[in-house]
Amino acid sequence: MRLERRLEQPWWLGLAIPVGSLAVAFGIMAIVLAATGHDPGHTYRTVVDAGFTGNGALSATFLSATPILFTGLAAAAAFRMQLFNIGAEGQLYLGAVGGSWIALQLGDRGAGSTFVYVVAMCAAAAALGAAWALIPGVLRAFAHTNEIITSLMLNYVAAYLITYLIFDSSSYWRDISTLQARSFPQGKPMPDASDWPTFGTSVVVPLGFLVGLAAALVLWVLYSRTRFGFEVSVIADSPRAARSAGMRTRRKVLAVMALSGALAGLGGASQIGDFTHTLDPTGLQGAAFGYTGIVVAALARYNPFAVCVVAVLIGGLQNAGFTLQGVDFPSGLVGVMQGVILFCALGGEVLSRYRVRIGRRARTPAGTAPEPVT
Repeated sequence: MRLERRLEQPWWLGLAIPVGSLAVAFGIMAIVLAATGHDPGHTYRTVVDAGFTGNGALSATFLSATPILFTGLAAAAAFRMQLFNIGAEGQLYLGAVGGSWIALQLGDRGAGSTFVYVVAMCAAAAALGAAWALIPGVLRAFAHTNEIITSLMLNYVAAYLITYLIFDSSSYWRDISTLQARSFPQGKPMPDASDWPTFGTSVVVPLGFLVGLAAALVLWVLYSRTRFGFEVSVIADSPRAARSAGMRTRRKVLAVMALSGALAGLGGASQIGDFTHTLDPTGLQGAAFGYTGIVVAALARYNPFAVCVVAVLIGGLQNAGFTLQGVDFPSGLVGVMQGVILFCALGGEVLSRYRVRIGRRARTPAGTAPEPVT
């Protein structure tokens, strides 16, 4: 048995691999559930009801999916150029810092328009996220440092930074207006005008999710319909050939890393504007949006539109996990399921690039030459 690289991929393989990966993942989870004394059918029906079909479930799922959508797009943007940005988690933290700072600043100056808040929060979050991503980008472009290690380590730096801002200092972000706030550290509440609007009645869609859909469209156009996207694909396939053709690979590394960081930073702004309305280090770190985005991007095979669909699926799983914690629902089920899905998605990615051959490879006897083709 051996693996042979596919020279070309059938059109149907792009759909079959993600669907097959999900089917295998759910099959493995069914075995795990049965082995631990849980009914797989009942558990899956409960997850679907809590995450998608129950009363108000889809609205909560869209809210849970929004930051995952941004980090999934961030991972997809970088991975398309074979840049493995594992730092979307930290870049999202910095986006939350930037978005909350500008919201508090505008509140202090009496700004009243929600539109102004949304635009300013997105701009500040994207700028800080991009700046944070440029650190491993510069190291990769000019020092050939592995971006996996540097971006991963910066996640911890960002986590300690936002923890320091709220719990270990009297920073601008910390609420010290009352004795209770000083005794139990928490972030300053954002002005009411900074709350991002929602749309719909029976199914409520947050503004952040719509911004994510727009970002997915822009990313698809950028990578599929522009010279920038063409050069990114060439550099991903062969950096040496790209340099020989006169492409400035260092600039592209910096641009793609900045783009990836900006998308992750927007996820931080959306979490502030749509949900927490304050800088909440504990909530951000506990959700692990950046790492979940890697699962989303891998399962979507780095397609921006597929990222939107997969983000809703994973958001539904997370929403089910939040609402169904209890004796009858394993507390770690959602995390285990995400890990199995990622494992199966990576396995599917291998099968999309290679085909399995069974049997011995034909060998030419020593000392003889193959017959010429006539």
